Amino acid sequence: MSAVHDPHRGSISLSIIIPIFNEEEVLPVLVGRLRPVLDGCDEPYEVLAVDDGSTDKTPRLLEDLRTTWPQLRIVALRRNSGHQAALTAGLHRARGAYVISMDADLQDPPEVIPDMLALARADGLDVVYGVRTDRSTDTGFKRRTAAGYYWLMRRLAGSYVPAEAGDFRLLTRPVVETLKALPEQQRIYRLLIPWLGFPSGQVTYQRAERVAGTTKYPLHKMVLLALDSITSFSAVPLRLATALGAFSLVICLGFLTWTLVVYATGSTLPGWTSLITTILFFGAVQLFCVGMLGEYVARIYTAVQARPTYYVARDTGEEQQ
Repeated sequence: MSAVHDPHRGSISLSIIIPIFNEEEVLPVLVGRLRPVLDGCDEPYEVLAVDDGSTDKTPRLLEDLRTTWPQLRIVALRRNSGHQAALTAGLHRARGAYVISMDADLQDPPEVIPDMLALARADGLDVVYGVRTDRSTDTGFKRRTAAGYYWLMRRLAGSYVPAEAGDFRLLTRPVVETLKALPEQQRIYRLLIPWLGFPSGQVTYQRAERVAGTTKYPLHKMVLLALDSITSFSAVPLRLATALGAFSLVICLGFLTWTLVVYATGSTLPGWTSLITTILFFGAVQLFCVGMLGEYVARIYTAVQARPTYYVARDTGEEQQ
């Protein structure tokens, strides 16, 4: 499927999706850098600020900003639904021929947006990834965990997953419509979009420090993202559980043979340590396998419920129509 042509004059050419959660300190800086870039693109555009249930001054600041920035569109969710759900809400409501998603913290620079558009049009691409070539502003722990995540995803989900590409990307309208048609609820877009196989390219940049506020992706959320990524795109954990079961069976047969030999030679001795070690080992293996099965069953349960991952309380774009 080829990239879309330039839209007719007067229609929305470019949509920017920004999931936002408690970013009152970031918003003024974000607008100060993003608006000049978009105004300079000479494209009819809209900015979808998806408020993911913020509890600080973010909703009020967005309303104030909208009075002086007519292209700003507020999509307010009823509760905090998570980053990927907020992205989904934005993708389902974006009207642009080209749709770019980015975070509010400005670690991914908006100044790269014109380069993404130019590359998509010049090479007829449907997807342009923003790829971080320099993460020196991140902590050592963050760099190592991110490298480990992408290393694992490329081996489990496939080599088509671009390394160091997060949720800063450009999509054409055909890609957006394809994503909207998918029935999945647990969406990990950094894996799902490469899996679709649309023609893609990359724009590289240096990852900056967060301009203000605190990270909205602490360690426990990164662990959950990794777990969702693995269980959504690979059955390897289930096969690992099977392999552990087979390995345990071999160990059991070995212990059984050893027990029979000792019994036959009359050398049986009390073996409290070996008994406890054996019980703990097999108990741990069984719990691991049951837990892994439980993760997949939980996702089946969620899919059967078919509950929406988000609810929109308000969309100022619909109010203007």
